[in-house]
Amino acid sequence: MGGLEYRRGMHQLGRGTWAYLSPPGTWGWSNCGLLVSGADALLVDTQFDLPLTRELLTAVAGVAPGVEIRTVVTTHANGDHCWGNQLLPRAEVVGSSACSHDMAKEVQPADLAALSGSRSPDTALGDYMRRHFGVFDFEGIDVTPPTHTFSGRLDLTVGDRLVELFEVGPAHTDGDVIAYVPDAGVVFAGDILFIGGHPIMWTGPLQNWIVACERITATGAEHVVPGHGPITDQAGVAVFRGYLEWVADRAQKAYAAGLPYWEAGDPAQVHAAYAGWGNPERLVITMAAAYRELGDEPHELMDVLAKVADAEPK
Repeated sequence: MGGLEYRRGMHQLGRGTWAYLSPPGTWGWSNCGLLVSGADALLVDTQFDLPLTRELLTAVAGVAPGVEIRTVVTTHANGDHCWGNQLLPRAEVVGSSACSHDMAKEVQPADLAALSGSRSPDTALGDYMRRHFGVFDFEGIDVTPPTHTFSGRLDLTVGDRLVELFEVGPAHTDGDVIAYVPDAGVVFAGDILFIGGHPIMWTGPLQNWIVACERITATGAEHVVPGHGPITDQAGVAVFRGYLEWVADRAQKAYAAGLPYWEAGDPAQVHAAYAGWGNPERLVITMAAAYRELGDEPHELMDVLAKVADAEPK
């Protein structure tokens, strides 16, 4: 969007709302949101590790000195959106019931450290994990789930401001939530939206994800903050929805033709409209989930990730 530079740190969106951006937006580099009303604040998501979350909190203090973050909205259970929650012990952490359940069964920090650290396996997958996740510090993380859970919809007040939370999962994960600030025209979309990079569908179904995009469109919000990538608008949401529709069509045709999911997700087969997006190998993960929806037995996570490492453009 014009005037909204994609650089690390806080970006004011108007009426006491900010987006905290983390370029390049690839694996683990996630965005957050901030709403301030008087002396109170709401934070949408934290960061992947404790050092990065401390940087986020320093940035909050820089734009809103003296405010207290009383509420943290966790949009979903992936660690890059919630593994810093413990640094806000006085805040109420709000998330969907499905998100809370997911956090207990997610890959845990110690496991991810083992997969991506210096002692990770000397394989294509080990190399992939080290390059994409080795930069993060998974020490000392105490996974902190929501203290207030809901299903469907929840309205929150921050000072005298309204925030509408909509559960739109299962889509990217089982428990996805988006946060809409009506009086600012801002949606914090979590990983319902990736801009400039191929998304990851861990659960699906794709149709739910398409409906989630329609929910964002229905707000009429001027600013839409994705979970990864630069701030966008309704036109950007429409492009992303088109991508999901292309994936759904590709999955159905490839499945009917008997192609294995990793061939359906071959980066060389990506539609020209999306060929410039980052991490095209992640389409393999999405296709594995889409194939489950179409009738495949569940695929082992490590097997899927090994296929992703093999598919990464060299």
